[in-house]
Amino acid sequence: MLHTTQLYQHVPETRWPIVYSPRYNITFMGLEKLHPFDAGKWGKVINFLKEAIRRKVELEWGTEDDEYLVKVERNIEKALQEHLPDVVVYNAGTDILEGDRLGGLSISPAGIVKRDELVFRMVRGRQVPILMVTSGGYQKRTARIIADSILNLFGLGLIGPESPSISAQNSDTPLLPPAVP
Repeated sequence: MLHTTQLYQHVPETRWPIVYSPRYNITFMGLEKLHPFDAGKWGKVINFLKEAIRRKVELEWGTEDDEYLVKVERNIEKALQEHLPDVVVYNAGTDILEGDRLGGLSISPAGIVKRDELVFRMVRGRQVPILMVTSGGYQKRTARIIADSILNLFGLGLIGPESPSISAQNSDTPLLPPAVP
């Protein structure tokens, strides 16, 4: 017998998860029994999260580095002025990479590395701990770009065993070697 929940009320039986076990159930932001195999609930989760967004930044299809980085910097600055969090969980998605059909943006590998540096400089410059998680982006070159970004953050002292207080100013440090795979 299938698990009964209010979150399934408008999901046809053909959309039930392929794999289900009650031990997968979790509670997420007040939504009961959400589990990772349940695609039918994600619409409600997405709607719930959209309502929680306080700073919505929209980008046009094909947005490139310069416009993207200006918007990232401006909106992180404003968000940190409005509320200084105890910790930042930074979702460093790479589906923004040029050529990613799902992301729809045209951000270069150097732009992704610069974005991560910008976020870390601004957050760490306010003495706020930051946790970076990677997501999205399914091109073969994505792993190399993420590695380059992490190496850049480490080289700048923004991550690592002894990450001193740093300035929130932009850096002129080169981000990548001239030839990016």
